[in-house]
Amino acid sequence: MISTLLAQKSAYDVALENFEIAADALDLEDDVREMIKYPERVLTVTLPVRMDNGHIRRFEGFRVQHSTTRGPAKGGIRYHPNVTLDEVKALATWMTWKCAVVNIPFGGGKGGVTCNPKEMCMGELERLTRRYASAILPLIGPGQDIPAPDVYTNPQIMAWIMDTYSMTKGYPIPAVVTGKPLSLGGSVGRNEATGRGVFYTIESACDHLRVPLKGAKVVVQGFGNAGSVAAHLLDSHQSYVIAASDTRGCVYNKDGLDIPKLMLHKERTGTVVGFPASEQITPEELMALECQILIPAALENAVHAGNAGSVRARIVAEAANGPLTPEADVILAEKGAFVLPDILCNAGGVTVSYFEWVQDEQHLFWEAQDVYNRLERVMKTAFQEVLRIQLDRKVTMRTAANMLGIGRVAEATRLRGLYP
Repeated sequence: MISTLLAQKSAYDVALENFEIAADALDLEDDVREMIKYPERVLTVTLPVRMDNGHIRRFEGFRVQHSTTRGPAKGGIRYHPNVTLDEVKALATWMTWKCAVVNIPFGGGKGGVTCNPKEMCMGELERLTRRYASAILPLIGPGQDIPAPDVYTNPQIMAWIMDTYSMTKGYPIPAVVTGKPLSLGGSVGRNEATGRGVFYTIESACDHLRVPLKGAKVVVQGFGNAGSVAAHLLDSHQSYVIAASDTRGCVYNKDGLDIPKLMLHKERTGTVVGFPASEQITPEELMALECQILIPAALENAVHAGNAGSVRARIVAEAANGPLTPEADVILAEKGAFVLPDILCNAGGVTVSYFEWVQDEQHLFWEAQDVYNRLERVMKTAFQEVLRIQLDRKVTMRTAANMLGIGRVAEATRLRGLYP
């Protein structure tokens, strides 16, 4: 029964549900709700691609601009077999509130292609990417909509998009995408920005709750880019990462995993499974481990009504987008868990994307420590602003973050008015 209910509720349903909760708490007028709730533009494209075997295969792609009220749309592109339009709409919506929470001058966008990149060679991925970039060309640009990497996309894919766009314009335009290689105008610190932002937010939460980072037990569900970087930073601050997982399985060591070695093992083998000095456990067992910090860093709806009751973490830090369902939020709140919502916790990626865009536009690049210092300041300021609302209004951290983000977009909407 639970799985049936989960299947019926899409990520976009969850995004709209959380919007209404925050909008009600803000007493947001109906006119403004109508203007900011739904996407401004939704593009669906068909992508015929010639595969290496000579046959042409059709893929489906999407680009959604949820809001450009506070600036150009900003959001990643994901390549995944389960990409749907509803998912992309949800992610674009969250990006709008996320950019507003950390107070950077972007709106929300998102893109995706329904494909399995693990089954495609580099040539096929390049042809797919260039076809997709050509199809969304009318929507993107440094002042319109700026894509970035997301699930199963990377700096090389951003380079192909930047090149495709630049070739059509006749001159290089590095600011059309972020998350690029450094040699094409990328920013130092961008690759690890999401995980570093997660760490800064967890650090702030531990200070607030008086939970020492030293000796804290940490569980990471999803040992990808964000999860592994957050784990590495926590490990370097003497926390014990006792369990980690990826799509192939979960590993556990009650005394703590050696995170630098685990990262090398994952890089070498493609999975955390089989890591020495660890035992394999099930995803259900991983979620139920007693710990101070749980980091869901995989995909949406990882914590739901069916497993939230077994979570025994003091802090749940959403490194992924939408990993908790609204039902899980209620259960965790009743258990006294302190949830760091995605639009706050994982905003480090879009923040450093903003830094990269600024550097590209200025043709002036920063040192790594400048990026880290600016990111830490942005993340910790946003945490304090969300916490202040949470304490003043006696709401959850998710509702407080949504109130902050939605409130800023609503204010900009009122000031701009309606045209024509």
